[in-house]
Amino acid sequence: MHETITETHSTAPSNKAVFSQLRRYFLYAFIAVGVLMFVLDYLASSVGSDTQEARAVDFETQSIAIAIAEEPPQLNSSLATDAVSGMVLGHIMEGLLRMGVDDQLEAGIAERWEVTPETATFWLRKDARWSDGEPITAKDFLFAWQTALDPDNASEYAFLLYAIKNAEAINQGNLPLTDLGVRIPDPHTLVVELERPVPFFDKMVVFPTFLPIRQDFYEATGGRFGADAKDLLYSGPFVMASWVHGSSLLLQKNPYYWDKDRIRLNEINVAYITSDVNARINFFKDERIAFTGLQAENLIDAMRQKWPIKRYQDGTVFFLEFNHREDRLSENLNFRRALQSVLDMEELVYKVTKLPGYRPGESLFPTFLMGVEKSFRQEYPATKIPVDYAQARAYLAQAKEELGLAEWPEFVLLCGDNPISNIQSEWVQGALKKHLGLTLKIDKQIFKQRLAKMTAGDFDLVLAGWGPDYNDPLTFGDLFASWNLNNRGRYASPEMDRLIAVAQNASTPQSRMEAFAGIQQLIIDDAVILPMYERGLTYVLHPKLKGVKRRVIGADTDFTNAYVER
Repeated sequence: MHETITETHSTAPSNKAVFSQLRRYFLYAFIAVGVLMFVLDYLASSVGSDTQEARAVDFETQSIAIAIAEEPPQLNSSLATDAVSGMVLGHIMEGLLRMGVDDQLEAGIAERWEVTPETATFWLRKDARWSDGEPITAKDFLFAWQTALDPDNASEYAFLLYAIKNAEAINQGNLPLTDLGVRIPDPHTLVVELERPVPFFDKMVVFPTFLPIRQDFYEATGGRFGADAKDLLYSGPFVMASWVHGSSLLLQKNPYYWDKDRIRLNEINVAYITSDVNARINFFKDERIAFTGLQAENLIDAMRQKWPIKRYQDGTVFFLEFNHREDRLSENLNFRRALQSVLDMEELVYKVTKLPGYRPGESLFPTFLMGVEKSFRQEYPATKIPVDYAQARAYLAQAKEELGLAEWPEFVLLCGDNPISNIQSEWVQGALKKHLGLTLKIDKQIFKQRLAKMTAGDFDLVLAGWGPDYNDPLTFGDLFASWNLNNRGRYASPEMDRLIAVAQNASTPQSRMEAFAGIQQLIIDDAVILPMYERGLTYVLHPKLKGVKRRVIGADTDFTNAYVER
């Protein structure tokens, strides 16, 4: 080594030219790196400028900034299935009817409507316009519904349209799209022929699958409809001015919206997309967002800050859903019953989750749903399965014998990557290990990927939830029909399908509710799912932001009637 160094220092003059050339190369490289860093810094500041300048509320401009936990997975209304997409669509789109501030149906693009046992007729207002100024017509609704029903579209919510004559046969590929039972006597009248009497059909049309889509625009997007801000045409109070995927959304007041005088906010800046609850709390504390939900670990901090804490029940039921496909351990009934008998949902709610308003799960049907005269759950209480470790071990031993196993293999629980999912999945994992000796692997995924894995059946168990799409028990009651694509575990039972058919077609409220009671009992007897809890939400709101509506039915959180007070 020493000799090499000595030789280097005694090199001939020609080597000096080499070193001089190298110095120039290093100088050029240094300058190039500097320019690149400047460009990258500029681009980063440009992309992040909306969020860096986010202000929670601004009275003069009537604008607010908020955060959402996840990127909207799907803003094509014919395909959307999740609450995040539903919230965004609820601000940029409007359908025939909408939910009012009193949680009652009110006119939307349809100024009046009538439902009979044979038909549902909607008369559209003539001043309804798309965001490009073109009129919204009955054909836009017909095209949207045909798109959702097209078998090639694979819409998971196509079944909601089955109340329309020939819709189910079309969706199954047995009839052409043109046979859908919808008549358009003039551009502003929509006559829907019903497959069977559906007295609550008007309640169903507030759901995103029923939103209008204009055919020429849809086809011009070349298969990218809903993929970006420019790939959407808007019928609602706001338009999407920008969408930086994974980072932010900017909604601005739609000047062509027929009811624009009701809308007081000019801008909703979805300045942050993050599942980090603590980050959202800090944004709220720094007055960079006007609204955020709270978790158990944030409640004490919120109380110290003397923030007014609000709460409400959002009507959502969360549950452990089993994969019922033949190649899964969870296809075995005794395996499912073992887990049903060992998981104490009261412990989960009161000792693990520890959030105000949460109720231990007992049924697929939440407590807010009405029965004949009182709430459905008052009229038909759910059977309670007691926690019984000895019985659970007996079920597990029987399952092991039926499956022909020498040892229990590891199996997978799919869940989200948010703090609540982390806590709850680890509790399930620990309880199964402690009481049954089972090894559960937790598969944490971001929201969009979790939905994809659920659809593909890539799980043994999954932490899932279901919120109401419309105000009728059927919105929960048909979830585990064999034909329902939202039945991610693919549970299939002729008895379940029979009970659902009764609930769909029964002529009296009493017979409908008895069918729902049968569905409730079958879900418990077959351990189709394990109800975990009914969600109660706690949140804080900027004191100057008024008119915000939390909803059980419809887009939640709803800012369409909100405004900033001086």
